Amino acid sequence: MTPSASAPAELLSPDYRAWLHTLSEGSVQRRFDPYLDIDWDAPELAIDPDDPRWVLSAEIDPLGATQWYRDQPLERQIAIGRWRQANSIKVGAAFESILIRGMMQYIMKLPNQSPEFRYCLHEMTEECNHIQMFQELVNRIGVDVPGMRKPFRALSPFIGVAGGYAHVILFIGILGGEEPIDHYQKALIRQGVDVPPAVLRTMEIHIAEEARHISFAGEFLKAHVAGMGAPSRAVCAVTFPLAMRWLAGEIMAPPRAFAKEFDIPREVMKEAFWRGAHSRAILAGYFGEMRALAAELGLMTPVARQLWRRLHIDGPPARYRSEPDRRARRAG
Repeated sequence: MTPSASAPAELLSPDYRAWLHTLSEGSVQRRFDPYLDIDWDAPELAIDPDDPRWVLSAEIDPLGATQWYRDQPLERQIAIGRWRQANSIKVGAAFESILIRGMMQYIMKLPNQSPEFRYCLHEMTEECNHIQMFQELVNRIGVDVPGMRKPFRALSPFIGVAGGYAHVILFIGILGGEEPIDHYQKALIRQGVDVPPAVLRTMEIHIAEEARHISFAGEFLKAHVAGMGAPSRAVCAVTFPLAMRWLAGEIMAPPRAFAKEFDIPREVMKEAFWRGAHSRAILAGYFGEMRALAAELGLMTPVARQLWRRLHIDGPPARYRSEPDRRARRAG
């Protein structure tokens, strides 16, 4: 089986089929609607552009950790934080659209009776809701942010379509985009960082549903990589760290317009994304669970291990799902 091949429905294991059924039922029984489950006009969710809760966390955000940012007046820290958070939300919505394109390409090739077809459609429905939720939040924050960097934006329609023909690589990429966002949001909530209530509510909904999406992507890879030949597995082993590092940069690092808007020195941007010791610890911390998954899949080959290291995303594998990252905290 090549990285673009899919297992016929009848070859999917009973355990995998049962897992897909559980996920599908979960999507039916526990789902969110951005306009039913968020009271956007509630006074407590009102967006205040001068809210000090826009200030970036010095521990979790790589720019917030820089001395340059901490030395700025509070008013400027707020403005920078509001722009950065709004743009990150906009990028998250754009990534969801790429995921939907690739997944739709994939499922339309599936045979009748495929349990993957049903769950993928549930997930795409949830991702459409996330896009609506994120865009509504960006609109209410009121900063005209661009979202993705220009090259990635230009490539995004082709990435989604191409991913539909390279299914295993598509799902590696899905994890490369979902894990940094999920890790960042969980870290903010876990450490009690005070964020604007509307932002917190969208995070809570996103984390709840993203748990299913990340679980599915991992189980999908376990089901499909197992049937691959050695050459295809070698390709996936190399692709795994490359996708993680590339997508973390695209999703978590802001576009050039950000530095220009706030006159941020080039050396500060380099330190924050991802040349500084603390920022590299943050970057590596995004992928503890992905290192564990790569090892479980047999994709942590000697060549791949070197790539993880050279890309500064190596480190110990997570011992369990959602294990807090302690390396970045020590580095700070």
